[in-house]
Amino acid sequence: MSDLLIELFSEEIPARMQGKAAADLQKLVTDGLVEAGLTYKSAASFSTPRRLALQVEDLLTESKPVREERKGPKVGAPEQAINGFLRGAGLTMDDLEIRDDKKGQTYFAIIEKPGRKAAEIIAEVLESAIRNFPWPKSMRWGTGTLKWVRPLHSIICILTDEAGAEIVPLDIDGITSGQQTRGHRFLSPEPFNVTSFEDYEVKLKRANVMLRADERAEMIWHDATNQAFALGLEVVEDKGLLTEVAGLVEWPVVLIGQIDPTFYALPAEVLKTSMKEHQKFFSVRNPKSDQIERFVTVANTVTADHGATILKGNQKVLFARLSDAKFFWENDLRVAKAGMQPWLDSLSNVTFHNKLGSQKERIDRIIALAREIAPIVGADADEAAEAARVAKADLSSEMVYEFPDLQGLMGRYYAKEAGLSDAIAAAAQDHYSPLGPSDDVPTAPVSVAVALADKIDTLTGFWAIDEKPTGSKDPFALRRAALGVIRLVLENDVSSSKLLSRDALKICALKCLGQQELIDRISVLKNDISDQEKMVEQDKRDVEALTEGAVRDSMQSRADDSDGDLEYLKEQISIEENKLAQIETQVSSVGNDLLSFFHDRLKTYLKDQGIRHDIIDACIAMEGNDDLTLLVKRAKALSETLSTDDGVNLIQGFKRANNILTQAEEKDGVEYSYGADIKHAEAGAETDLFNALDAAEAKITPAMKAEDFSTAMTAMASLRGPIDAFFTDVQVNAEQQVVRRNRLNLLSRIRKICLSVADLTRVEG
Repeated sequence: MSDLLIELFSEEIPARMQGKAAADLQKLVTDGLVEAGLTYKSAASFSTPRRLALQVEDLLTESKPVREERKGPKVGAPEQAINGFLRGAGLTMDDLEIRDDKKGQTYFAIIEKPGRKAAEIIAEVLESAIRNFPWPKSMRWGTGTLKWVRPLHSIICILTDEAGAEIVPLDIDGITSGQQTRGHRFLSPEPFNVTSFEDYEVKLKRANVMLRADERAEMIWHDATNQAFALGLEVVEDKGLLTEVAGLVEWPVVLIGQIDPTFYALPAEVLKTSMKEHQKFFSVRNPKSDQIERFVTVANTVTADHGATILKGNQKVLFARLSDAKFFWENDLRVAKAGMQPWLDSLSNVTFHNKLGSQKERIDRIIALAREIAPIVGADADEAAEAARVAKADLSSEMVYEFPDLQGLMGRYYAKEAGLSDAIAAAAQDHYSPLGPSDDVPTAPVSVAVALADKIDTLTGFWAIDEKPTGSKDPFALRRAALGVIRLVLENDVSSSKLLSRDALKICALKCLGQQELIDRISVLKNDISDQEKMVEQDKRDVEALTEGAVRDSMQSRADDSDGDLEYLKEQISIEENKLAQIETQVSSVGNDLLSFFHDRLKTYLKDQGIRHDIIDACIAMEGNDDLTLLVKRAKALSETLSTDDGVNLIQGFKRANNILTQAEEKDGVEYSYGADIKHAEAGAETDLFNALDAAEAKITPAMKAEDFSTAMTAMASLRGPIDAFFTDVQVNAEQQVVRRNRLNLLSRIRKICLSVADLTRVEG
């Protein structure tokens, strides 16, 4: 067994690419080794700004010989087929064997591959990995053909065993493998040799390089929080920024600087975003005032003045950045205090989608939809409409243009400055939520109304233009929007039957395609045609009243023009009516398709909560499946019932009853659905089942009307015993036809009562 160490040393790799690059290196190399017959115990990859490294432990020293037998075409097969088989096997006709097979004599190939030394395999695998590395962006340099994210300087590739270290020979565009690397660019630039991974990691640390990204991140956070604590402050946690900064330095040196008090008036989010986006600074806040007062920067070197010069330069650049942010903020405040109308007007010039109109047109649709949704979620309709009107106004602000991540948040600030209510201001920020499965769901009624309107308009619009998610592609985040609707409805206990019915979704889709505008234009054209027809008739009368002469000729010309105008208007109305018909055809299936999409997303959502897909299918098959809240309550109640012994055994009894009944109906050509009468029942289990069904139905019917699914399911599960006893003691297909029909009708009652709760035919088991 040997241990393998690989290092690819280059110019600085962008921080955002390092983690994936290390994982890609590990996958490419280890997959290649295993495919070539070299197994190993464990592997680990590492990254710093200047290097990717891979450690593989307990690697086989050589691959085992392989003997493979392949069956080929029949003797006498077309020459083309035989040649193809030979090429695939890498053999000649002399190497083939002819054997008797079931279908006659057949060619067989015996392929023997001898074992190969590990070094030979590693060299091939590593060269292939380097030349085909999946960098998001790569570059060439010099005269070579190699592409890498930044110029590649050196390659370490050594195998270590008890006998010592062996360099795996490799040459890629003049870069030969060895055992030499370098430490920190400034603190320890001299080259040094390594003999194993342990030796490599120890010597790197002596040369001021921390190989492990998590160790660098831990050191940064430890030093930053300690320095802030010493000043009575605390660092604002940001895991994403911490990961990124750990990828910018090989030897982190934490420095804490001061923010000029001039900028304290800026919202804390603006300070944090500006420092993070432009400078990669951590924010440091005063816990007493909640004010961002300082920042943490991470240098990549140790200086004689303990970072004073670095901090001075950073503070100078930060002052300029925050001055810009202050300028944007003050300009935006002036517009906000004046009512934000210029921003709202400018949205008419911003295209949302070339088939769905401008942002202004979309906002008008959201306003109308929010007004309809408001009573359903307990919001004031006028307040919800106003919230929808201003919710996206901040998209035109200078601050959001500079920092897009602040959209919504700045809208809340600007709505407050405009003198709008707290509910409207909250909706400006919250209507984008939830953005993911772990994001908080808005609960304020106005926020819920606008959030639902925004997402439903997005979904119906893109469904109307046939831009649905396909496979792993979802460029408009429609799956996220659907999950957002589901969570808004469920977590706020909202009845969605009016929101997500097939007709409601179709109407929204029609609005997205401008149906109302077409209807309005057609109405105007009809009025114009009516007026024009009157004018034509009047002109005709005027012409008839005149004798021959110049005046009559003039009137005739005017009448001809009027008649032409009338024909033009009729052509226009025909064009508009055709457009309207095309739109209605285009959205005819939107309601069904989109509701099915919601159901699919709901299955994923409930699966994470432990509810089986067949249970959800059994509930989706029932009427009222557009009310997701009731659907989930039904599914949870059914899931709880089927987790009991009575529930499991009831399913078996139901399926047995359903199977017997279905077979009898097919055989007899009739439907056994009425007429089960207790007077034809024999004493014992049959009579008991009649009584049990009467008792269960008396509980289930009112419980279902009251949407009390738990009570209904419990009553249904209570049938388990009587049904089991019936099938044990009673022969359904009795010789007397009256008794047989009565018992089949009794089975029909079982089916009807059980199916009134959920479609149990879809439940597995």
